[in-house]
Amino acid sequence: MLGSIAERSITPLALATVAGMALALFATYVVQSQIGLTAGLALVYAAGGLPAAARALTALIWRRLLAIDLLMVLAAIAAASVGAALEGAVLLTLFAVSGALEARALGKARRAVEALMALRPDTALLRGTDGSLREVPVANLAPGDRVLLRPGMRVPVDAEICIGEGEIDEATITGESVPVRKGAGDAVFEATVNLTAVLEIAVTRALAESTVARMIEMVTRAQAERAPSERFGDWFGQRYTVVVLAGAVLAFGVFFWLGYSAQHALYHSATLLVAASPCAVVISVPAAMLSALSAAARGGVLFKGGAALEALGEARIFAFDKTGTLTAGHPQLRRIVALDGGEEALLALAAGLEAHSEHPVAGAIRHAAVVREIAALDVQEVSALTSEGIAGVVGDSLVWAGNARMMARMLAEGGARAAPLAELAASSETVVWIGRGAQLLGAIGLADQARASAPAGLAALRRGGIQRLVMMTGDRREVADEIGAELGIAPEDIHAELLAEDKLRLVAALASDARVAFVGDGVNDAAALARADVGIAMGAAGSDVALAAADVALLSDDLTRLAAAQRLARRTARIIRANLAFAVGAMLVLVVGALAFELPLPLAVIGHEGGTLLVVLNGLRLLADPIRADRA
Repeated sequence: MLGSIAERSITPLALATVAGMALALFATYVVQSQIGLTAGLALVYAAGGLPAAARALTALIWRRLLAIDLLMVLAAIAAASVGAALEGAVLLTLFAVSGALEARALGKARRAVEALMALRPDTALLRGTDGSLREVPVANLAPGDRVLLRPGMRVPVDAEICIGEGEIDEATITGESVPVRKGAGDAVFEATVNLTAVLEIAVTRALAESTVARMIEMVTRAQAERAPSERFGDWFGQRYTVVVLAGAVLAFGVFFWLGYSAQHALYHSATLLVAASPCAVVISVPAAMLSALSAAARGGVLFKGGAALEALGEARIFAFDKTGTLTAGHPQLRRIVALDGGEEALLALAAGLEAHSEHPVAGAIRHAAVVREIAALDVQEVSALTSEGIAGVVGDSLVWAGNARMMARMLAEGGARAAPLAELAASSETVVWIGRGAQLLGAIGLADQARASAPAGLAALRRGGIQRLVMMTGDRREVADEIGAELGIAPEDIHAELLAEDKLRLVAALASDARVAFVGDGVNDAAALARADVGIAMGAAGSDVALAAADVALLSDDLTRLAAAQRLARRTARIIRANLAFAVGAMLVLVVGALAFELPLPLAVIGHEGGTLLVVLNGLRLLADPIRADRA
């Protein structure tokens, strides 16, 4: 929004400056009118010089900053004072036009994100308690409201499907071009499109808390948070501006000492001010950064600022949590082994324990109970035990379900009773051990599958020069080895049976060798995500925790987008380096020309403003490179 306001204010002033310059040139070279020349120059200096002077003085007085605008204004004043008002007017005109073009160009990057707001429908069909339908403003919807969604309509707010099944186009959120089939119980996100069926949905979030609202907030914050290279540009610009001003004063003294007239010396000093101005250096980094952040957002990848973008491009080791990242995170129940009672009773107890857990294994157990029409047992005082499992109370008895670590801790004895489970324990299935107090009741075996996009995603990372791919999991060694072998991960880089603190220590150890990116679900891996040089949350659409915990959020579950995001980060770094090299080189050429070859002020102006526009346009090329899964 601020970008569009700036565009609206800068453009009329730039047009007025151009009109004044045109009048001055017409009066000078066509009609030879002194009055016309004076009027044209007055308009140029008023429309192009006064706003720049106001910006420069405001920055100097209120923020103690020496803005580059100050160099341009001083150069124009110096030119006018030595009888070269027309050359000063050329400087102000090109400076104003360049500023307007830069604002509009960078505004394209901002509008690429703000366009999400335009996709929001204004109204929705609210289902009343009596079954009637009425059109209401989307802003009035509250969690729990029922909304009717016809084919072709956009989803008004984040919701869950209650009735119906159909295909949803989620390209606006995840960047995924292939429609996703969804039915009762599935989440749908604001601004996505219902393609094929009549659906009834229940609102889960108010408009201000929707996925799109949080995406816009996150990207806006990312654009405000500067990368190290951007902060260096600001630091350099401030100090270099002082050097340029001092150099111009020194140049005036040197030229005057060499025998030039005061007028001639002042003219050369003004030329040096323009030639040495670091506009192109300062703008080269934010132009590329803002374009890359916007291109990534259009592809379903959100960065929390330029620093995260730089860190992803520099990462050489990628560490992955297994469940929900390298695997689909939707394990299926394979078998039940009951030692005390029947399989149905064991599953009912497990479903009751897992009733309030968000872990994928818990969801698989609950789903299996529903499919078999087994009612979950009512378990009280349920509590989660980090990296082990879950426990609760039935009657007067402590009941629990968890991994082998929890079983070993809970059982007082049970070696003989566990013998029938030896085959299950030795398999590659994920095993949930279930017990009552110190008694083992049985176990449930589940199996997850490697995510469909994982092989292509990891292969793309390897092609991109990633040194190591590491898998971490709290699951058993047999499970980890099977998934790791399927994905081509080196045996020494497969780490199993880890606690949360083990993952944290392992990430820290990896970071001592090279920059590390950690990819997880943003819920169970918060510590590792924070410790890594760049933390990446998978499948973060609709997840508050994932968006908060990570530096980068992949809104879809497609791992090929991760490789595409890193490719974009590296290309951004290359463009920034090229921009800086060009900007510094062009500045040196102009300075040498001004000092040694008496470069005319108009040529210095053209070289300065042309170089600034070129680095902006080079950075904007990133907008044409949105992240796509099919390119990984």
